[in-house]
Amino acid sequence: MRNDPLLQPFQLGHLTLRNRVVSTAHAPSFVEQGHPRDRYRLYHEEKAKGGIGLTIMGGSTNVSPDSPSVFGQAYAGNDTIVPWLEKLAKGVQAHGSGAIIQLTHLGRRTVWDNAHWLPVMGPSAVRERAHRAVPKVMEQADIDRVIHDFTAAAMRVQKAGFDGIELLAHSHLLGQFMSLATNFRDDEYGGSLENRLRLTFQVLDSIQSETGENFIIGMRLTGDEELENGLSADECVTIAQMIERTGQVDYFNVLAGAPYDDLGLAGWVAPMGMPSAPHLPVAGRIRQAVKLPILHAGGISDTATARHAISSGAVDLVGMTRAHMADPHLVNKLMRGDEERIRPCVGLGYCVDRVNQGKAAVCGQNPATGREGHLPHVITPSSSKRRTVVVGGGPAGMEAARVLAERGHVVTLHEASDRLGGQLRLAAKGTTRRNTIGVSDWLEAELSQLSIDIHLNSYVEEEEILSDAPDLVVIAAGGLPNELDFSGAELTTSSWDVLSGSARVSGSVLVLDEIGDQPGAVTADALASMGAQVALATPDRAPHHELGPTTGAVALRDLYAHGIRYLSDTDCTRLTRDGNQLRASLRNVLTGQVDDVLFDHVVVENGTLPNDELYHSLCAQSRNKGQLDISAWVEGGPVLPSGKPERGFDLIRIGDAISSRNMAAAMHDALRICSHV
Repeated sequence: MRNDPLLQPFQLGHLTLRNRVVSTAHAPSFVEQGHPRDRYRLYHEEKAKGGIGLTIMGGSTNVSPDSPSVFGQAYAGNDTIVPWLEKLAKGVQAHGSGAIIQLTHLGRRTVWDNAHWLPVMGPSAVRERAHRAVPKVMEQADIDRVIHDFTAAAMRVQKAGFDGIELLAHSHLLGQFMSLATNFRDDEYGGSLENRLRLTFQVLDSIQSETGENFIIGMRLTGDEELENGLSADECVTIAQMIERTGQVDYFNVLAGAPYDDLGLAGWVAPMGMPSAPHLPVAGRIRQAVKLPILHAGGISDTATARHAISSGAVDLVGMTRAHMADPHLVNKLMRGDEERIRPCVGLGYCVDRVNQGKAAVCGQNPATGREGHLPHVITPSSSKRRTVVVGGGPAGMEAARVLAERGHVVTLHEASDRLGGQLRLAAKGTTRRNTIGVSDWLEAELSQLSIDIHLNSYVEEEEILSDAPDLVVIAAGGLPNELDFSGAELTTSSWDVLSGSARVSGSVLVLDEIGDQPGAVTADALASMGAQVALATPDRAPHHELGPTTGAVALRDLYAHGIRYLSDTDCTRLTRDGNQLRASLRNVLTGQVDDVLFDHVVVENGTLPNDELYHSLCAQSRNKGQLDISAWVEGGPVLPSGKPERGFDLIRIGDAISSRNMAAAMHDALRICSHV
C-alpha cells in the first residue's frame, strides 16, 4: 500500500493532503433554508472518517440572490450560513480531511420563478435548454455587484475556518462569459479572449485582496466544451495558462462537455451506458500545459482507473465523488488491503437524477448514504445473538442477510431459484443497464465473507421455517409480475418472461409500459437487441416518465438508435387474435380515440404484486403479528418489540414483498430494520 499512487500525500497550497483521492463539489440537496446543517455535515464527515484526502463541499454554493438554487445548493450570500459552515469545516477537518467550499453564480443556468423571482442574468440573452430561462443581459452595475458578492462569500468561508474555495467557472456565469456560445457582447467583456476573461480576473483580484495568504483558491474549468461555437480544447489550454499567470489560483479542476441539455448533463455526470473516464485525456492536456496541480473527476468510479489517472501523470488529484456515495470508506479499505470489498459505484444514476427531480440525493445501492444521522455505514455487533431466517435472495434479502450476519446473528438464507440476485438479474439485461449486475455481485461476494447458510433452489414453506425454531424471520421474497386488466390481457407476455429468456419473441412487438421506470426501458432495450421491431406505449405524456434527466437521456438515446417507436398518452383497451398476429386497440388517454394496430407480440411491464403468501401464513404465529412500530421506523429506531422473544419469533417483510417499489427502497428497508435487530 505504501507504493499505491492513490495513497501518496500531496501538497496543495498550504495544505498537506494525506492522499490523492478527492470528493468533488456536488449538491446533494441536503441543505435546510440554504444552510449545510447536520445532515449535510454528517454526509461529508463520513467520507473524512473513511480516509479521503480532500472533500470539496457546497457544490454550486450561490453567492447572489439572483442565482437561486435549482438543485438544493447552499447559499453563502449572507452571514447566516457562517455558524453552519464552522461546524462543517471542523467536523470534516477533525477526521483528517482537507475542506474546501465551491462558490458560484449560476448565471443563466437557473430559473427565474423561484426564491425572490429575480431575473436570471447572463453575458447575453442566450437561453439554456436545461433550465429554460432567457437571461437578462448584465449591465456594469450587475457585474460590479457579482464581483462584490463572490468576495463577500469567500470571506465568509474563510471566517468559518475552511482551507479554501473553488470557483465554478464551467457552464456557470464565469464560464458563460468565457464562451462565444453564450457571450455575444461587444463591450470590454466580449469579443477577444482577454475581454471574455475580464470578469474572472476581476473576481480573482477582489477575492485574493481580501483573503490573503494560506487560503486556497481553486477553479473548476472546462478543458473542451465539445460544443459548436463553444470553447475549443486549444482555447481552454490558453485560458488555463492565462489564469495561471495571475498567480492567484492554486489548482485547476478540469472537466469537459456542455451540460446545457439532458444528454450534455449525462456526459458530464455519466450514468451507466456512457464511457468510463472519457475526459481524462482532456485533463491530461491541461496538465501538460500548466504547472498548477490538476484535479479531474468524470466517470472515474473504480480504483484501477483512478490509479491509472495518477500514475500516468494525467492528473495530480483524482475525483471519485459518486464512488464515495457508494462507499465513503473506500480509502480506508484500500489502506487496510481490502480493495476487493469496496462497494462499487455501477453508475445507477439514482443520486444525480433525484437531485434534478427536486429530491435529496441518495445512493441506489447504499441506503446509509445521506442518512448518516440514523443509519450506519459500518455495522456494529449486537449484544445478543438470534437465529434468523431470510426468505429471498434478491437485493432486499441479501442486504438483510449481510447486515444481520455483521451484527453477529446466525443467518440462514433461502432462495427459490438457482442464483442469488432476484430482479437485479433481469434489470441487467439488454445493453445500456447491464452494469446493474455489479450490485448483486458485490452483495454476493460480501455474503461469502460471512457465516451465512445459503440454500438455493429452496422454495421454503411454513413448516420448514418453524422447524428451525427461529427468533426472527425476514420475508424478502419480492414480487411477481402484475398483469394489466383489459379484454384479451391473457394473450400478453410479461417483461419478466422476456428478460429471463423463458419467452422468445420476435418480429413486431408492442411493450405496454404502465410504470415508466427502468424496467420498461430495459425490456425495450433487450427486445431491440434481439432484433425485434419495438413500439412502446405509455399512458404518461412522455416515455420513461420516472427516469431523471441523465439516465432518461441515455436510455432514450440508445432506444431511439435501436429504432424504438414511442406512443405516449396511450394505453390498450382490447387485445384479440388476428391470424398469427395480435390486434391491439390503442386508446389516446386524453381524447379517447381508439386505433387498431397489428403486432406479433404484446409485452407488459406493470410492476409487481407482493409474493406474500408465506408472510401471511406466519403472521398469527409471530410475536409481533408481522407488524412494525411505524413511529420508530420513521425516526430510525428499533421497530420490533424489545428483547429476544422467549416464545415464537419476530416477523418482518421488506422490499417488493410489501409493495412494488425499487432496489433502493428494498435495501433501505433491509438496513434500517436489520441494523437495530
